[in-house]
Amino acid sequence: MKTVLITGADRGVGLLCVNCFLKDGWTVFAGQYMPEWKQLEKTKALYPKQLFLIPLDVSDTESVKRAYSAVAEKIDVLDILINNAGIIKDDSYESVLDTFNVNALGPVRMVETFLPLMDKGMKRLCFVSSEAGSITAAHRTDNFAYCMSKTALNMAVRLMFNSLRPRGYTFRLYHPGWVKSYMSGRKSEVGIYEPEETAVCAFSQFVGDRGWEDALVLTDVNNVAWPF
Repeated sequence: MKTVLITGADRGVGLLCVNCFLKDGWTVFAGQYMPEWKQLEKTKALYPKQLFLIPLDVSDTESVKRAYSAVAEKIDVLDILINNAGIIKDDSYESVLDTFNVNALGPVRMVETFLPLMDKGMKRLCFVSSEAGSITAAHRTDNFAYCMSKTALNMAVRLMFNSLRPRGYTFRLYHPGWVKSYMSGRKSEVGIYEPEETAVCAFSQFVGDRGWEDALVLTDVNNVAWPF
């Protein structure tokens, strides 16, 4: 059975991606940061043999290592790693550092730690980024932390692509659009897309094949490429 690990799976796009993979028959490891949100546990009751809840804080290296050990106890091969966890905090210099730690360094920790499980699998690395990280398309006048962290993420993915593509890894860098998300701590009612819409598009891109894997492209919900 195919296997996937999704970070930031407690709610929003992450949780809905969990559901997409479960319905498609995958074994899913869901990174759980907020156990007080009970929807993952409810989903676990529906898929007791397919879904595994893994305590995970991508901003904490030791937490990532513990998550690796928990996953490695159950499987020998991880096919897809989806780096979805993200936050928006922009009220102080300290919160800017927190945002970088989650949005940019978190995926780096995850990839470096989980590579041993991925080398024998599908070798698909997925990252939820944003047009907010595009220097070419930048139009905002605020949201410094979020925008800069996504720019840093895009560069990190580029460097990973340079080193891991020759080893057979394929990459998905996904811009989910302006989503009514939970990144600020509660669901925003401002946005273009409901999480359900962008999660379905994400699933399709994360599992689908391309004829041009040797190029790293940031694509949106309509599979349109965005400039870096």
